[in-house]
Amino acid sequence: TEKSHKQRKTEDENREFKVEWTELFAFIQNSNGLPTCLICQEKLAHNKKSNLERHFTTKHASFGSKYPAGDARKKAVEELQKSQQKSSSVFNYWVQSSNNVNIASFIVSQEIAKRGKPYTDGEYIKSCFINASEELFRDFKNKAEILNKIKELPLSAKTVKDRTVKMSSNITNQQIEDLKLVSALSIAVDESCDINDTAQVSLFVRFISSTGPKEELLGLLPLKGQTRGEDIANAVIECMEKHHIPLDKIVSISTDGAKSMTGVRKGFVSILTEKINHEILVYHCIIHQEALCAQTFPEEICNVMELVIKIVNTIVAKALYHRQFKEFLVEMESEYADLLLHNKVRWLSRGNVLKRFASLLLEIKAFLLEKGVDYPELTDDQWIQKFYFMVDVTSHLNNLNRKLQEKGNTIFSMLEEVISFENKLSLFAQDFERETLIHFPSLLKHRQENNSVIDIYYFKTAILNMREAFLRRFQEFRNSMATLAFVKKPLSADVTELNFSLFNIDIGAFEMQLLELKNKELWSSKFERLNADLEKLEKNKCDFSSQHKWSALKDLEKEDMIIFNTWNSIPDSYDQLKKLAFAVLSLFGSTYSCEQSFSSMNLIKSTLRNRLIDENLESCLKLKTTTYKPDLSKLSKEMKFKSLIFNCLLVY
Repeated sequence: TEKSHKQRKTEDENREFKVEWTELFAFIQNSNGLPTCLICQEKLAHNKKSNLERHFTTKHASFGSKYPAGDARKKAVEELQKSQQKSSSVFNYWVQSSNNVNIASFIVSQEIAKRGKPYTDGEYIKSCFINASEELFRDFKNKAEILNKIKELPLSAKTVKDRTVKMSSNITNQQIEDLKLVSALSIAVDESCDINDTAQVSLFVRFISSTGPKEELLGLLPLKGQTRGEDIANAVIECMEKHHIPLDKIVSISTDGAKSMTGVRKGFVSILTEKINHEILVYHCIIHQEALCAQTFPEEICNVMELVIKIVNTIVAKALYHRQFKEFLVEMESEYADLLLHNKVRWLSRGNVLKRFASLLLEIKAFLLEKGVDYPELTDDQWIQKFYFMVDVTSHLNNLNRKLQEKGNTIFSMLEEVISFENKLSLFAQDFERETLIHFPSLLKHRQENNSVIDIYYFKTAILNMREAFLRRFQEFRNSMATLAFVKKPLSADVTELNFSLFNIDIGAFEMQLLELKNKELWSSKFERLNADLEKLEKNKCDFSSQHKWSALKDLEKEDMIIFNTWNSIPDSYDQLKKLAFAVLSLFGSTYSCEQSFSSMNLIKSTLRNRLIDENLESCLKLKTTTYKPDLSKLSKEMKFKSLIFNCLLVY
């Protein structure tokens, strides 16, 4: 009996739905192959004729008597089927339509976040869209349908906020998935205060994904109490652990060099390195170091900048003076229409202010004389010399700064720029020694126009002091120079000069693979082409910079991406070489990304949005800075199913 019971069960499972059952019992087969009643939509567990017949005769006897078997029953069932198909079609249309509306809502919310705009702009955009569409689609036959679609867009402040949080969470998930696969990553950490004086720690990670180098904001971490090294370390460690990222994957840390970051005992770096079970590279941001080198001027030259700022504030800070000065510039047919304000947060503003001030110096002197405001320094030849010296030097420093700030530069390229500038400083000193001043055009013009006697020794000494400051700094970069150069010049690499201790490299296998790479023309030729590509990139950079085509400069392919593509085309049999190359490509040379994120943070959490909570601030900032694209289709489907479940619950 047990055997026959098992056979019967197997037979039940293998039963198939019979077409004739549709006309006899008003049943159809659903997507799972099981019978579904056309009258009451009930689903049965088995394709068993007796079950279908029992259901029909007990629950739908009136239907059976009204439409007896034959043509009457056949027509009635066909009508039920048509009704079922129409209902299904309407439902599918509603689902797709709902999906499209959700995706459109996500897209608008993403654009709002990327531009740092408030959530309330959603309704404003919707209103503009509707009003513009009234005219734009005036001649369209389905204008009403289009307008209804736009009006369906959910773009309230709450909706935009929720969409932003969902997209940020989706991007974080993508970041974590990629971070799980890498063997090495670097972090850059900096701290600043938002509009409410809440200390915010910007944590960026740099790593090599399957698609290339990534430099991503992993978290904006608020510090509610003190901002000691241990507080920053605890916030960073908590963030890494929350996302299940092993600390041992970290090979490099970049900071701004502040005491809370680099203190020997209680600094952030010291505390974090104790948690990591291997040696790591620690870099003091190359741009911060360059800025410190630039602060070696004698006190009198620094006072020049302070006086320039004071004079600019005298004119710009008073509304009446400011209006009159701009009118004065128009009357004088000046090249510029206004002065610039110095902002210590922005890297290049000092040089830009000095340059603009120099261009308008005659107009400024005339305007101040008219107003009876006396600054005797503006007629003092020694002060004017120092001023023009500052104009020329900051112009050279700005050129260096722009190159160091370019996205996608490798550390080796940044170090090359610094070393090149050190040599330029020697050239500048020789320029003063020869008294030619060809690299100081503003000072040279002043000498020619006023027959001034330039204090050659004073300015030469200032230049040499700056060069000494450059030579003393950047040691952590210089010490790793051969390793940093490997990604661009593996064919000329000397294994004895490379640092393997950080990257868990099999040195024996590395030596064998490097030898093979150098001797196989197929692979070695790739790096010859790489040099040609990098040479072409550098030429384009120089051309666009000289022509001030900054947007074209931003559109150029990035150096690290070109290098990645070359290494990525090498077979995985050279795994140790690729491991070192990708680890070096993942290193941060500066905390510039952190500085940029703070500028964006101040744009997002402004005086008018000072109640923005930390979670929402982080979401907005992540969408503004990321290179990932949120999976809008996935997010929309998740919302659709939640909505469907909710509607079903309401019905039942």
